[in-house]
Amino acid sequence: MDYRIKQVTTVLSEIGIKRAYYHCQKCGKGLIPKDKDLDLENTSFSPGVRRMMARVGAKESFEDGRSDLKELADVVVTIKEVERTSEAIGGQIEVTAVREREQVMEGKVIPFLPAVPKLYITIDGTGVPAVPCETEGRKGKDETGIAKTREAKLGAIFTQTKVNEEGFAVRDEDSTTYVGAIETAEEFGPRIYTEAVRRGLNRAQKVILLGDGAVWIRGIGEDHFPEAVQIVDLYHALEHLSGLGKMFYGPTGSIVSRWIETQSVELKEGDIEKVIASMRRLRPQKKSIQEEIEKTLGYFETNKERMRYAEFRKQGLFVGSGVIEAGCKMIVGQRLKQSGMRWTVRGANAIIALRCCQISGRWEEFWENRMAE
Repeated sequence: MDYRIKQVTTVLSEIGIKRAYYHCQKCGKGLIPKDKDLDLENTSFSPGVRRMMARVGAKESFEDGRSDLKELADVVVTIKEVERTSEAIGGQIEVTAVREREQVMEGKVIPFLPAVPKLYITIDGTGVPAVPCETEGRKGKDETGIAKTREAKLGAIFTQTKVNEEGFAVRDEDSTTYVGAIETAEEFGPRIYTEAVRRGLNRAQKVILLGDGAVWIRGIGEDHFPEAVQIVDLYHALEHLSGLGKMFYGPTGSIVSRWIETQSVELKEGDIEKVIASMRRLRPQKKSIQEEIEKTLGYFETNKERMRYAEFRKQGLFVGSGVIEAGCKMIVGQRLKQSGMRWTVRGANAIIALRCCQISGRWEEFWENRMAE
């Protein structure tokens, strides 16, 4: 029909691109093929600029990202444009992840990777501050009873090939990758399973699932990793003991310190039966304390086979979930929990996808695959 000029912001400057415009009389739609060829459909930013915007948007607030683009690259954009572009690229990463997940779950993709001695799957959840419409009808933990956050589920996978001189497990350098999203456990299970397959699940000599003992994590283990050695994080178990001791004996004093120390030693030795017996001997006066004892007893009885820490350490295995704890702080906490931030589920998931992709070393892979499509 004619030629139309489109103003585009590139890494080097603003440019005008002349494109041919076509119109189909039969369907009544217009088409500009050059926009598709240049990856400029529905945007006035070049792929290079969008990549830069997504990069800063994943690392810092959108406002700080806009400032850094101006200061470091003389690329002038608005805060809203950084937000929209970051979330759009994060959404594209998630589309790629969904496609990968479908192929793995259907058995169409089984990566042939070198066998690793030990493959660890670690899982945890952390709250993300959410806008009110995303928490409506959900119960909160504070005195108001109104939820202010949504739980993001995060998984970290890493490998281990050796132990140190003291016999403690050593994580392989640069072997950790992450996946995560605000979603149900039923949705998260295939996500973490797909990443495990990609990392060599089917070729691992031993698979270890590390978590805090939560029911939903155990469920994922039973559904997707039934052959894995399941371990409850030692430090979560110690926190349960410490909390119960302080509730029963008081927060300070020699008696509570001695009780906690004794139970901690038994726990680290993997003698869960002695720990359980000690808790059963407690005779509180208050009903609330008795309820807490029963709750803690249930936690230890359910997970006792996942708490044989002395045996796990003899096998040279990790018994702490420090990797996923650090991952929750690095991927979610540092970016999504800054002062005053409130997220939609869609926006938070886009940024989580961006950060997982970058920190897992898949950023270049994403852009290469995107260009090839």
